[in-house]
Amino acid sequence: MSLTNASETALLNLMFANENFANVGDATGLRGSSTAGSFYISLHQSSPGEAAAGGQQENEADYTGYARVAVARTSGAWTVSGNSVVNASSIAFGACISGSNTITHFGIGTSSSGAGSLLFFGSIGSLAVSAGITPAFAPGAMTITAD
Repeated sequence: MSLTNASETALLNLMFANENFANVGDATGLRGSSTAGSFYISLHQSSPGEAAAGGQQENEADYTGYARVAVARTSGAWTVSGNSVVNASSIAFGACISGSNTITHFGIGTSSSGAGSLLFFGSIGSLAVSAGITPAFAPGAMTITAD
């Protein structure tokens, strides 16, 4: 079973922009949160996979200086178009002080640290991180697709 295009867009708007999903349940639909909160973006050294047994920390980056980055659940932080959503502004992580990682994936989850719940993940190719490197996503560089 698949979601319709309209449902994909509405679901992404509910999750990322905190907008109501109209006409589901009652006339007001599935309502956005009274306080939108944030998602936490993580970097991973390999695919965390759909099962993500370790939650958001599955294969997570561990270089010195790394921490997840909070991004608000608002239309100013995310742009939804059809069945895709992209980051609307730059997302920069802490600079590598020491250690090294090869980053291949990003994750979007619910916790600023620890296991948390990993909600989405995607591939970014391969990024070598070592001392002095500050990983970042330019606006529009992170794409999440619902299908």
